[in-house]
Amino acid sequence: MPQPIIRIDNIVKRYGPLTVLDGLSMDVMPGEKLALIGPSGSGKTTILRILMTLETISGGHIQIDGDQLYHMKKGADLVAADEAHLRRMRSKIGMVFQHFNLFPHKCVLDNVTLAPMLTQGVKRGDAEKRAMELLDMVGMADKARSVPAQLSGGQKQRAAIARALALSPKIMLFDEVTSALDPELVEEVLNVMKHLAAETDMTMLLVTHEMGFAHDFADRVLFFDRGKIVEQGKPEEIFRNPKQERTQTFLRKIIAAGHRV
Repeated sequence: MPQPIIRIDNIVKRYGPLTVLDGLSMDVMPGEKLALIGPSGSGKTTILRILMTLETISGGHIQIDGDQLYHMKKGADLVAADEAHLRRMRSKIGMVFQHFNLFPHKCVLDNVTLAPMLTQGVKRGDAEKRAMELLDMVGMADKARSVPAQLSGGQKQRAAIARALALSPKIMLFDEVTSALDPELVEEVLNVMKHLAAETDMTMLLVTHEMGFAHDFADRVLFFDRGKIVEQGKPEEIFRNPKQERTQTFLRKIIAAGHRV
């Protein structure tokens, strides 16, 4: 049996007196496509930020590809990870953010090539060749020399996806990547993600309020509420026949608001 590429074991995340994640455990298998759904404040985005080491954990353990994320071996002991260990672990993971996070003063091509050159020592020529391949894949090759201010929201998000892919991560995290877009621009970003899901063996975790897309994209859907997994299963099970009353209530409200599931 293959080992999980992500193993989350009893993690806790607190902000002062507020507990956001409370003893959360979950495994993600290599190549699996997961959709994380649930009300705002349920802990979905916090999970992605913890995996990307943008947030620390208050307790528990996380393994990425067989290695501890926040801990490392020192002799026979397991100690807190140092910055070099975190950097090495971070290189396995790419993240696309809700608000793009592109460098505004750099053109699209430079946004995509910067990280491979700085963190992996890739030569500029090789980095630019790979970047143009990725920009072509997301339909942005003709915008390579444009700066973010010259792009639509959908174009910025596609450029951000190419930038995350440039480091060849094993795991891709998508945090509400369409929620900042005008409705008519959502589909162009979702189409790129569908292509990625279908054509690559990357493990992908998606936090979204686009239930129809979650249904079409995911191998497994996890419904979160108050920092816990309330229910999980195949998209058809969760969206057509949810077993937990809390899941049923959430989906009823989503449908009432006019969203497709």
